[in-house]
Amino acid sequence: MAKPKSGAKKATSAAKKDKAARLELLKNASKRVAKVATKVAKAVKEKVTGGKGAKAPAAKTPAAKAPAAKAPAKGKAAKAEKGEKAEKAEATKPEKAEKGEKAEKAEKAEKAEATKPEKAEKGEKAEAAPKGKAGGKGAKAAAAPVAPPPERQRPRATKLPPPGDPLTKREMEQLLTAGEGRGVFGEGSLKGRLVVQEGLPQLIVVGRDKRELTFLLMGPDQEVLPAYVDHKVSVSGLIRKTTNYGGTVDVRKYSAKKPEAEVPVVAPVETEAKLRFLSPGEVSMVVSAGMGAGIKGFASLRGNLEMTGEDFVLVVSNAGTRQQVSFILEGKGTKGMRRNVGQLLQVTGVVEKASGWGGRVSVENFEPRPVEARVSREDMEIVHVEGEVPTSVDVKLNNGLTVRLQEQPGYTWAVEPTMAKRVGLREARFEPGTGEGGTATREFFFTPRSPGASEMEFFLAKAFTPGVVERSFKINVTVKP
Repeated sequence: MAKPKSGAKKATSAAKKDKAARLELLKNASKRVAKVATKVAKAVKEKVTGGKGAKAPAAKTPAAKAPAAKAPAKGKAAKAEKGEKAEKAEATKPEKAEKGEKAEKAEKAEKAEATKPEKAEKGEKAEAAPKGKAGGKGAKAAAAPVAPPPERQRPRATKLPPPGDPLTKREMEQLLTAGEGRGVFGEGSLKGRLVVQEGLPQLIVVGRDKRELTFLLMGPDQEVLPAYVDHKVSVSGLIRKTTNYGGTVDVRKYSAKKPEAEVPVVAPVETEAKLRFLSPGEVSMVVSAGMGAGIKGFASLRGNLEMTGEDFVLVVSNAGTRQQVSFILEGKGTKGMRRNVGQLLQVTGVVEKASGWGGRVSVENFEPRPVEARVSREDMEIVHVEGEVPTSVDVKLNNGLTVRLQEQPGYTWAVEPTMAKRVGLREARFEPGTGEGGTATREFFFTPRSPGASEMEFFLAKAFTPGVVERSFKINVTVKP
């Protein structure tokens, strides 16, 4: 019998050694898998008894780890020849025999226990299905710790922009007007109250129409400015009005002033106001209708002296019309004034104009003046009207018409200024009553200058308040050429 070649003997011994190494590797891998399976089974039992959550991942771990354990075996077997496939099949048979019946029973029990948590999970998913797909994720999120929300980035500026053009007067008006000026920018300064909103300093500026504007303060001083909350702050720099109601300021310079502490209010000591002499312009306002209300001071006034009840009245302008300006005379200086009623007086004293139509004069002294030349009534054909009787009269052109009416204390008769000009009012003379209990009267003297018919209305108005009318009456006047 021929001896085999030396090469054939070496090949068979190497193959046997490789086969034995593979068998040992497979045995070790199967032992590791068995250990992992038992550990997983114990973990599943503990979870089933303790709670129902998170069982499906544990049942799936053996399937995930088994390939990892077999991976090195497959990697080494890939280097062998094609004939090794048969050897692998033969190696698996003794493995099954070694496991025996006990291993098979353990695997069956593990599979049964692994399927139970899967079914339980399916039931829980079916119950949570009506709540939406996010039900399971919401439960996991509730169990996990909540991370703090990320900090929002804030507009902080550490560098100043280059200087811009200074704001014009018109641009500053637009900047300080609420509802206007969006897009205006330039170098300027603002004053206002400093507040902090969301950790950033902002300047509250009172605009032109008393509405507030808000400007965000930026620049290197942005970290320092919050220390001046509720201070009066003045800033200068590049101002941008980004909206109609505010904007930003890149602060180059700033100054802060502490808020004024509340000082206890001390009752003012009553001191007599220092009076002064009124200027000629103020005197002209005092004697004009509808002007100079509130003026007070020393002055000299000239006018006709009249009486309303027991009070002396000095009529200084527009006598007889509803724009008459008159003053009540009072004080020690009025003694001996009754004999001058109806005359022209120069009165000196403290004048206080309470309204546009008069006030009061505290008389220090007075001086009668010569009566001014009156309109001559000679060579005139004069028509007389007595009392409050509505009537119609005919008057010749450039001739006279007199209307005499009884005065009432606290009231005075007057006509409209336009009517007085149209019909030609020349005098409205006050005549005191004769004797005790005599009734004072007022005579209106007209000299018409243009022909035509007109209706004249006379008003009994309250003194110093011509808008308050007690009664009135009318007469029809026809001016003939």
